[in-house]
Amino acid sequence: MEAFPIIDMEKLNGEERAATMEVIKDACENWGFFELMNHGISHELMDTVEMLTKGHYKKCMEQRFKEMVANKGLEAVQSEINDLDWESTFFLRHLPVSNIFEIPDLEEDYRKTMKEFAEKLEKLAEQLLDLLCENLEIEKGYLKKAFYGSKGPTFGTKVSNYPPCPCPELIKGLRAHTDAGGLILLFQDDKVSGLQLLKGSEWVDVPPMKHSIVINLGDQLEVITNGKYKSVMHRVIAQPDGNRMSIASFYNPGSDAVIYPAPALVEKEEQKQVYPKFVFEDYMKLYAGLKFQAKEPRFKAMKAMETAVNLGPIATV
Repeated sequence: MEAFPIIDMEKLNGEERAATMEVIKDACENWGFFELMNHGISHELMDTVEMLTKGHYKKCMEQRFKEMVANKGLEAVQSEINDLDWESTFFLRHLPVSNIFEIPDLEEDYRKTMKEFAEKLEKLAEQLLDLLCENLEIEKGYLKKAFYGSKGPTFGTKVSNYPPCPCPELIKGLRAHTDAGGLILLFQDDKVSGLQLLKGSEWVDVPPMKHSIVINLGDQLEVITNGKYKSVMHRVIAQPDGNRMSIASFYNPGSDAVIYPAPALVEKEEQKQVYPKFVFEDYMKLYAGLKFQAKEPRFKAMKAMETAVNLGPIATV
């Protein structure tokens, strides 16, 4: 098996730029995932985010999780559980309107730190979208425009903890799925592993590395690239020891953004438009009930809806 793609972003500024862009291209086409080092977000900020996130779990969420486990009798399950995940989560919304100061139980310094972290991740996401445009040989800024809608992109964070699990062979930390949105930026625990992606027919570990940001592509980028780039099934394996932290931020299209294959790519590839045209919010409504199933039926369902809806041109900034 080839090595998991790791990108040193500092190399984009020197003689190794072309080779580094090629690694990103291969990762987008063949992995759906890659890991960034030297991405411009300070180690100090990341360390503070990790410390506060783990502290918040201990103080506010650990007991609730233990009570949920006890109420559902999960410590003594005898057969595989397929309808829930072994995770403790909460969600933050950043764009178009932030709710970070409305979430209960968050201490003030944690709110401010997560707000700063989200702003850095937003800039990194937009930088990455332009690198993808460069590799796709389409107009710089195209992907950001495609995500824009009338109010800009949707951007939010899922903060998760995966506590030690007494029966990891029977309960997944998070069941296998592809991500519905655009670009996902993950800050994960560097000591406790568990994230895996499906490459071909094999599950491959995403290596935990200190101060890295793991990137994966969502369904919308597969649609916009007409299948040149792929969203990939991934899962979290529950672990018998250690509490795994996962902070996944989703840079997604605006709810009313119209998503469809980039005409420049369809023309260049000289192939027909394989993927549907739809409003992102409609896709998310469908995804809500089908998250843990294959993506192809979702695309087919949107294709069927497309004939019944007259969708306008791409919204621009």
